[in-house]
Amino acid sequence: MNQIHIYCPVIGPFDPCPPIREKMYVTPPDLFMGFQPMNLTQFNPYEALKWGTLWSAFYSPYEGKKC
Repeated sequence: MNQIHIYCPVIGPFDPCPPIREKMYVTPPDLFMGFQPMNLTQFNPYEALKWGTLWSAFYSPYEGKKC
């Protein structure tokens, strides 16, 4: 499942700022999972601390804005 979505907003002829042609947003994986299913695969404790979740199905990478 792709977590990153891109859309093109409407650009008005009288917008005061330069237009942003494409915008992006991220949907977390837990948004589409109603209840946590049984027997999900788990990270080992070290990886769970590194990735921020115990279950691999709930991992969502975060990429900060580049300045």
